[in-house]
Amino acid sequence: MPTVKLFNQLGKEVGALELSEHVFAQEDNQQAIFDTVIAERAAMRQGTQKAKTRSEVSGGGRKPWRQKGTGRARQGSIRSPQWRGGGVVFAPTPRSYNLKVNKKVVRLAMRCALSSKVREEQIYVLDQIELETFKTKALVEVLKALEVTGKKVIVVLDEPNGNVELAGRNIPNVLVSTVSHASVYQMMNAGSLVLTKAAVEKYEEVLK
Repeated sequence: MPTVKLFNQLGKEVGALELSEHVFAQEDNQQAIFDTVIAERAAMRQGTQKAKTRSEVSGGGRKPWRQKGTGRARQGSIRSPQWRGGGVVFAPTPRSYNLKVNKKVVRLAMRCALSSKVREEQIYVLDQIELETFKTKALVEVLKALEVTGKKVIVVLDEPNGNVELAGRNIPNVLVSTVSHASVYQMMNAGSLVLTKAAVEKYEEVLK
């Protein structure tokens, strides 16, 4: 059963925490991580791109000149794609880029991501994060105490916390999230993972 150090906000070690072997010692599964990250990144796309085809562009209902006898090339509409102001060939339309990934695979990928952070000693567990103010400086001091500044950091809370979220919003390379919103992509992309003890317990509950 993996064990990690438990810190307070001042960066001082206050104990040790035993982690669930099922959640934090999962054997690596690259395929599950790959499938989940591809799906998460695809879901970030808005899919709102739109251009008009020749049938959607206004005008062009009348043949611009007769078929034969003018010396010019035959044309059927001034909204054909070769005309200025004409429609677009194979124009993009709004669509969803969402990919289906089984829930079991997503949970497996999250366990693999958490386990990789434990193996690489890139996980920091705090007994709690309580900020009296929403100022950026307050969270910077916590991260400095843990010596994780200068890296990509994801801070995961068990529940939304207004002060912590506002304090982290303006720090470069720092993302504040919750257990229900943190993604596998964000986990794998971060250099360090900061969790609260309550967040660890929640992960062990939802990923069991």
